[in-house]
Amino acid sequence: MSADSIREAPGGPRRERVVIGAAPLRVEDVLAVSRGRAALALDPEPGFRARLAAGREALERALAQGRSVYGVTTGVGSSVSTAVPPDERKLLPQNLMRFHGCGTGRLLDAEAATAVVVVRLATLARGFSGVRPELLERLCELVNRGILPCIPEEGSVGASGDLTPLSYLAALVAGEREALVGGKVVDARDALERASLAPLSLEPKESLAIMNGTSVMTALGCDAVDRAERLATLACAITAMGVHAVRGNRAHFDGRIFALKPHPGTVQAGAWIREALGPAPGSAPARLQDRYSLRCAPHVVGVLLDALSFARPLLETELNGVDDNPLIDAESDAVLHGGNFYGGHVAFAMDALKAAVASVADLLDRQLQLLCAPQTSDGLPENLAHGPSHHGMKALQISTSALTAEALKLTMPAASFSRSTESHNQDKVSMGTIAARDCLRVLELAETVAAIALLAACQAFDLRGDPAPSARMRGLHEAVRAAVPMLEADRRQDVDIARVLALHREGAI
Repeated sequence: MSADSIREAPGGPRRERVVIGAAPLRVEDVLAVSRGRAALALDPEPGFRARLAAGREALERALAQGRSVYGVTTGVGSSVSTAVPPDERKLLPQNLMRFHGCGTGRLLDAEAATAVVVVRLATLARGFSGVRPELLERLCELVNRGILPCIPEEGSVGASGDLTPLSYLAALVAGEREALVGGKVVDARDALERASLAPLSLEPKESLAIMNGTSVMTALGCDAVDRAERLATLACAITAMGVHAVRGNRAHFDGRIFALKPHPGTVQAGAWIREALGPAPGSAPARLQDRYSLRCAPHVVGVLLDALSFARPLLETELNGVDDNPLIDAESDAVLHGGNFYGGHVAFAMDALKAAVASVADLLDRQLQLLCAPQTSDGLPENLAHGPSHHGMKALQISTSALTAEALKLTMPAASFSRSTESHNQDKVSMGTIAARDCLRVLELAETVAAIALLAACQAFDLRGDPAPSARMRGLHEAVRAAVPMLEADRRQDVDIARVLALHREGAI
């Protein structure tokens, strides 16, 4: 990322700027823009604009020479053998965008929609898609002005890219369908007019260039990677709190153990748990060996951390790659027809990640059960109840069981459900977008399990009355208690869960 400071408006707040151009993007760059921490800009270097122009000129030369160019001189998909006469080539971009307007399901929220535009812009900016620089400028302006495509989340098989969901971005550029502005759905043309922007008439290949790529699955994957990383760190802290609460054996987290089977994620998770545990107490542990959900926690969280180390490079390769078809290589004056739109790597990364996330949810669910049973908690009150007439966290155990079961159910690999579709042209597809959506749902469930487990750990601390032995535990306990009081009598607890979830998602814990 190239970053500096700009102003949104004279006298306005300063924001980081993410520059799209020669420098590769990271997951963090996409999220900085999508979460409103950074504005977006195109590389001002003349060489960048020259590369974009060269790609468009190479496409126009190919057409002038009578060469076949998929999606420009031919129909699309299984209609590739249908010739498109020159006088109808300007109709094809509109028709392609329009007939793919068949998405279903909930709309992506503003953060996800912004990430989609950033990711699509990144691939078009490589200069191999044959689009005009004006199109990239428009995408950049739409993001900075908060005029976003309304993208239904369902309808992509992830192998001619995300054709249907990305058609909603092409439609917004052309002033059709709807826009998401300030959290409200408005007519796209009206949104552009209010911003003094005229709809762009999409030139040959431009709607195909917008639509034929993996930008939706990759954008959702960026969010998933970030959330999974934060879940892993929180799970280690909750584990440490659980070990302290049940008077567990800290020797299980001795670094010498992990050095003898040094999976990097396990080594890291063990170090985080040791740090969160703080100095050892003077008393002996309650037992020689704790149950697996405590003793093996570094190994469970370690799988997630190693899955992240595997997933992140795949996502960033996808983010910085060219996933269009056909590709226009201005240097060799070639039109390259291939399959870079196939989302198999993202699908595999998301399928692996969601399984590792669900396993962490299962771990935290097991730890909660240990805290709530006197025979496994070293004598804490049953269900962590404050008094004999109260029920404590009895119902929360049922909730975490339900949440965890749903998360585990969703770990079936989406990529295993490849289907032949579109008249058997798309006869092997990735299902990468479904995998990414599944992963985000599993994360949502796992984060909720973590919030409940953290509430339970704080309740156990209060019932013990022991001081937290480390700054990490004290910080977590104080942050939770600033938002949620100790459970001293039966009350609704959905609000408690929501408050802790908000703290986690805001980065406050």
